[in-house]
Amino acid sequence: MAEGLRERKKRETKQRISDIATGLFLEHGFVTVTVADVAEAADVSVNTVYNYFPAKEDLFLDRMDGVTQRLARMIRGRDRGESAAAAVLRALRQDIGAVSPAYGLMDGFDAFMNVIEHAPTLKARLFHVQQQVHDAVVTTLREETGAADDDPLPLLVGGQLAWIESTVVAYITREMTAGRKATTVSREALVLLDEIEELLGERVLTYAVRED
Repeated sequence: MAEGLRERKKRETKQRISDIATGLFLEHGFVTVTVADVAEAADVSVNTVYNYFPAKEDLFLDRMDGVTQRLARMIRGRDRGESAAAAVLRALRQDIGAVSPAYGLMDGFDAFMNVIEHAPTLKARLFHVQQQVHDAVVTTLREETGAADDDPLPLLVGGQLAWIESTVVAYITREMTAGRKATTVSREALVLLDEIEELLGERVLTYAVRED
């Protein structure tokens, strides 16, 4: 369905507010900048900011909805004959091999993480996001396999799949904040993924194979 004029204007306004807020946070720090500062810089009211972003943290971490469902989408999109773990490993290799900014492989990522490092509420939000990722994976595995509520396998396998992504993201974050080149970190992260795959057990690697 085509986007209407009203929807487009709302989307553009939300993006403009987010971009302005991010610039202010990067320059002055998350704790120092207030929502009122963002509203003034964006030439909108404080209420308008809150209409688009319910919490101040949402202004800086406004793309987390996509992150929380990323692994679940990989699993749901697996090919015929492909397991959940194989789909996750394949998608991660594709994105990281392509030096995707979605995984922090970009210039300026160190500045982004520096803002988070000095803002306890942002750190707490990221921890909550990690839990949401795990929960989304477990829910998806139960739906995709038809597992009973008391079946522990979706929980156990889901924890392993969430660990794969979090481990790679943690490595990339550490290396990028150390000032290293994205292309180099990308190559090393691919090697890390190979090592991770070698650690996974057969039951994880063969769980939730798509039959049709």
